[in-house]
Amino acid sequence: MRENRLRTLFADKKLALNGWVSMGNSLLAEVLSHSGYDAVTVDLQHGLFSIEAAVSILQAISTTGAVPLARCSENSLGEINKLLDAGAYGIICPLVNTREDAEQFVRACHYSPRGGRSYGPARGVLYGGADYFTHANRTVLTLAMIETKLGLANAEAIMSVPDLDGIFIGPADLAIDMGLAPDNWKDKQVTDAIQSLVALGAQLGKYIGIFAGTVEMAQRMKEYGLDMVAPGTDIQLLRAEAQARIAALR
Repeated sequence: MRENRLRTLFADKKLALNGWVSMGNSLLAEVLSHSGYDAVTVDLQHGLFSIEAAVSILQAISTTGAVPLARCSENSLGEINKLLDAGAYGIICPLVNTREDAEQFVRACHYSPRGGRSYGPARGVLYGGADYFTHANRTVLTLAMIETKLGLANAEAIMSVPDLDGIFIGPADLAIDMGLAPDNWKDKQVTDAIQSLVALGAQLGKYIGIFAGTVEMAQRMKEYGLDMVAPGTDIQLLRAEAQARIAALR
């Protein structure tokens, strides 16, 4: 089966940079994937497109060296199975608040006896290889999102779930749940939470990723020791570069 390079980078203690597709355009996803990211995530939670569109986006990412990931819209076995069958090499699951949520998520991502995933990886076999079934459970990456105060309080229980590879921090929703503005990542409540999750991940040997909406934030997260950083969505990158060029020419 094709290597999941994110696991190799994690083993080598190297930061992974993760692109983020929210516009639903396969050409844009292909361009983004050719830009040097280690992985690119197809976002079905906030992306304005359906799972049908996600298939062509995963195909576009797969023409490059970036690892194709997907964020499911919810903790649903049906949707997670479809995304994995379509060739996603990892799933980021939103709003995992309890150990039970994490167990449900992990079960959806793995074949028996480690889980309850149904067999039918039509495109997964094309991308992963003929021996997909043999190695899928050890290759697909499972990241549960911690983005609420409840999830933060239950972080150790969540990260202790067998076969959960790690977590992906949602700092905007975490800030909102703390009574802050979504972009207030510098508040001590948020930075303390992030650093505590990084420390816990190191203690438990778990993968820790985060979304960072700005370069400044991404650089700080790199300093904190995150394993994966997503430095903005396709929309944010397009807007920022357009504004920078316009400002330079005005």
